[in-house]
Amino acid sequence: MFRKILIGISLVLAVSVSGVLLIPGHLVKAHTLVVTANYAKDPPGGLDDPVWRKTQAVQLLVEGREKSIGSNGTVTTWALYTDDSLFFLFKWKDPTRSIVKKSWKFDGQTWYHLQGNEDRIALLFEITRIDKFATRGCTVTCHSPADVSRDKWKLATKTEIEKGDLWHWKAARSAPYNYADDAWLTVAGSPTGSYRETGRRKDVGAGGDIKNQTEDGTRPLYMQDPATKPSVPGFLLMEEATKITDYSIFNAEDIIPFRLPIKPSGSRFDVKAMSRHADGEWLVMLHRRLNTGHEDDVVFNPMKNYSFALAVFDDSGSDHSKATEPMTLTFNRK
Repeated sequence: MFRKILIGISLVLAVSVSGVLLIPGHLVKAHTLVVTANYAKDPPGGLDDPVWRKTQAVQLLVEGREKSIGSNGTVTTWALYTDDSLFFLFKWKDPTRSIVKKSWKFDGQTWYHLQGNEDRIALLFEITRIDKFATRGCTVTCHSPADVSRDKWKLATKTEIEKGDLWHWKAARSAPYNYADDAWLTVAGSPTGSYRETGRRKDVGAGGDIKNQTEDGTRPLYMQDPATKPSVPGFLLMEEATKITDYSIFNAEDIIPFRLPIKPSGSRFDVKAMSRHADGEWLVMLHRRLNTGHEDDVVFNPMKNYSFALAVFDDSGSDHSKATEPMTLTFNRK
């Protein structure tokens, strides 16, 4: 009975200011935090479409986890859906646009890696029910230190029946192609390119990136093809790269990206994105069809609710995130 009263009080204390739903931080818990997608006849045309200003936003508290403990913030979130697609718009403070991802730099004699990672945002939805995810969120599925025993590894589910749908937008590796890398979560098993086995699996299709390095790892292997104008300035796309045959052409201070995005396709390319960094903030829109027809994706039915969680990464790797409490996605029925 007391819990029901507390929920009621929490909802009453939520105040709408300028279209943003402000929920007191100490009351933002699993049983009160709801993101509602409103119906729109037409899809938003971009980040600045007026339809977003007509949609109530919610401020999601994100708290630092693991190495980011004590670093908190908020992610302002809008959600819309049409007859066939779901749209999210996220805004959060980040003073720098981080896309270095260990790029190469030449000092006139040797190549070395620059310090720096990338900014990211990730969402995890249930495809099938994941035990305790609705009440504990990413705590039961996400990253753990590499030196823990195998039974404590995270970014995995405990059983094969439990599956999650992971949307992963990356400022250096997926943003150049305007998408969020689409993956799914299951039990820990075969390596997926990380430093340990996890339950993360790539959706069917191309995507991701390759490391731009020679076999001995001492210098870059690829450069921008001189015959091709960069389609995304500041990035080196794999489809526009050519192998370096003469290293004498480089001068001190030259920089070449270390991670080369691969052109996405298939189910891995289901989640489309638009993004902009300006005035110390990221603005990122993610959207996907309600039903992709792919078994590695959650099917969104506007008549149902969905448990999910969100994390943002500031110039960081997998163990430096700020994440929400578990949340529920609901749909404002037509």
